[in-house]
Amino acid sequence: MLELCLLGCGGMMPLPNRKLTSLMARYNGSSILIDCGEGTQVAIREQGWSFKPIDVICFTHFHADHISGLPGLLLTLGNAQREEPLLMVGPRGLERVVNSLRVIAPDLPFSIEFRELAEREETVEACGLRIRAFRVNHNVVCYGYSLEIDRAGKFDPDKAKANRVEMKYWSRLQKGETIELPDRILTGDLVLGPARKGIKCTYTTDTRPTNLIRQNAFRSDLFICEGMYGEPDKQDKAREYKHMTFREAASIARDAQVGKLWLTHYSPSLVRPEDYLKDARKIFPETWLGKDGKTTELHFEEEQTHDE
Repeated sequence: MLELCLLGCGGMMPLPNRKLTSLMARYNGSSILIDCGEGTQVAIREQGWSFKPIDVICFTHFHADHISGLPGLLLTLGNAQREEPLLMVGPRGLERVVNSLRVIAPDLPFSIEFRELAEREETVEACGLRIRAFRVNHNVVCYGYSLEIDRAGKFDPDKAKANRVEMKYWSRLQKGETIELPDRILTGDLVLGPARKGIKCTYTTDTRPTNLIRQNAFRSDLFICEGMYGEPDKQDKAREYKHMTFREAASIARDAQVGKLWLTHYSPSLVRPEDYLKDARKIFPETWLGKDGKTTELHFEEEQTHDE
């Protein structure tokens, strides 16, 4: 199960009822944060989630509304007596930007490991899942992220017998172990059927529509995408500042065959996003408005999904 909380859905500036951009994912006892805008700490507190398990922080880019909450969060992690290394992922220049912000958070009881992205697409393995970074089209270098959890195939006793695997090894192989015997090496593919559909969430903000977004979002269970503007007359502005409209986000969701679309990163001028949801749903019916604190649990196919 992958737990997700859209901590803040505002763009550019915080509003009384709209914190700045951030998403938190929880899996296997670890937390992954994507972006850390102003208000992120308050949003985590309001959700009742813990700071200490945050093991990875990914940044889409270095505009203030996506990173301004970081120094305070680092201090909070330090005060929580965290000692384990913290991994940060983001565009080239990440270490320089973070160290500049750390002028007001200089002494921490944990180290920070940096993974700076330079290619169009890169993969990071962390917290038992896969983080795929892909470059998008903003007025500075910016990345989207997919969080992916694989799922092995079902145990197949007939296959195990056909491959002459003794029963005493079946359980260990199902758990992903590799077993070395004097005459052969046993691996999971000897006892398991084809891989099953896993879990996938894709998150992207501050971009024009691109084919790389469609490719990386393909068949995501949940696609969280910016909808900076809902109003039809803001199309030219979206092009000028390299953002997206509700309709453009819905078109990507439709083309990428995702399960659900959550809109986020609203312009401060977008006071009533619900007024424009109907038009987006004409393109992709499973379009939903993001809001601060919106949560969901993504499960494997046979299990249920729960949203709040």
